[in-house]
Amino acid sequence: MPVLGGIVLAIQLCFAYHALKTRRAYWWLFVIMGFPVMGCVLYYFVEVFPTSRESRSAKKAVRAIARAIDPDKDLRAAVADVEACGSVDNRVRLARECMEHRMYDDAAALYRSCLAGVHEADPDIRHGLGRALLESGKPEDALAVAQKLRVSHPTFRSAEVGLLVARALEAAHRLDEALAELKLLADTYPGEEGRWRYGALLQHLGRADDAQEVFRRMLRNAERQPSHYRDAQRGWLDLARESMQA
Repeated sequence: MPVLGGIVLAIQLCFAYHALKTRRAYWWLFVIMGFPVMGCVLYYFVEVFPTSRESRSAKKAVRAIARAIDPDKDLRAAVADVEACGSVDNRVRLARECMEHRMYDDAAALYRSCLAGVHEADPDIRHGLGRALLESGKPEDALAVAQKLRVSHPTFRSAEVGLLVARALEAAHRLDEALAELKLLADTYPGEEGRWRYGALLQHLGRADDAQEVFRRMLRNAERQPSHYRDAQRGWLDLARESMQA
């Protein structure tokens, strides 16, 4: 029993330290120390779990199940919101839902309708428009939007805008320019998509050895990352493995 009591006390002190370090309300200390087991359990589920990776994974799973049961629910809700109030916020939300449902022309039209008045130069809306134009098969238009955004807002999501520029260049068959953009993104993009796209374009251009080295570097780097990073990037890492075997 003394050993068990010592373990419980150690757990209480850990939770108390966490509460102090993260500047939770001081009354949590009385809950944690006054109720040795239930206090810690209560603190965990009220304060820790909602912001944890496990909670985010659980919420993601719930959203996936909801979409599987009723995949158009969010789209219908967004349409209803625009019909009730055609605000920019509601139209942007509907545009994003259209992107999720691969309704790219509709998304582009909605984004364009938002670029007026105080929102005329809104970088988030312009980025969304560029993505919608690219996915709808209009790479030159997407490139023009992305390049204008890069000039007007050079610090706005620089890696994502760079990827949009690179993809538009590639889709427009301006491969040398696309390769230069992707070479930079291979070292700066926060994730594996930039590296994979660089390797894939190298492979397309017949530079198989260079492409293989990029894919190997992706897999080596991923092994040094925590498991949640590998889980998030699993699709690109799987593509790298497949590309190495091609």
